[in-house]
Amino acid sequence: MSDCFSVEKRSRIMAGIKAKDTKAELAVRTFLFRQGFRYRIHDTHLPGKPDVVLPKYKTVIFINGCFWHAHQGCRHFAIPKTNRPFWERKLMKNRERDQKVLALLLQMGYRVLVVWECELSPSSRREETLQGLANEIWQVES
Repeated sequence: MSDCFSVEKRSRIMAGIKAKDTKAELAVRTFLFRQGFRYRIHDTHLPGKPDVVLPKYKTVIFINGCFWHAHQGCRHFAIPKTNRPFWERKLMKNRERDQKVLALLLQMGYRVLVVWECELSPSSRREETLQGLANEIWQVES
C-alpha cells in the first residue's frame, strides 16, 4: 500500500508536528500554574528533558503523545499501514528510550508522572485527570 501523499507533502506534514508546547502540554501547565505550582519546562539538565519539572516536589511530568509513545490499548495509537517495519522500529525505540529515561530519573530520586494525550482530550475526563495529577504531586508534601 502506498502513501496517499507525495514524499514532499508527507515530509511537510511530519515536519509540522510540534514537539513542544502542544495543546496537551499547555493544558497541564496552565492547570498546574492555576493550582499554585511553580515549575520549569524542558529542563535540559535532566534525562529526557521532562515536559514539566517541579523542583520543590522533586517530581517530573511527561505529557506523552499517544502515537509517538505507542500508548497500548489507546484508540489514538495505530501503527501506520505504509512503511510498517520502519514505524515498528521507530516506535519500539521510542518506548525503550522512555523506559531508560524513567529508570535514570528514578535513580536520581525523582518521582515520574506520565500523562497521556488521550487523557486530556476535551471528550475525556480532562478535569479528573488534571485534579488527579495535582493530588499526586501534593502527596509528596504530606
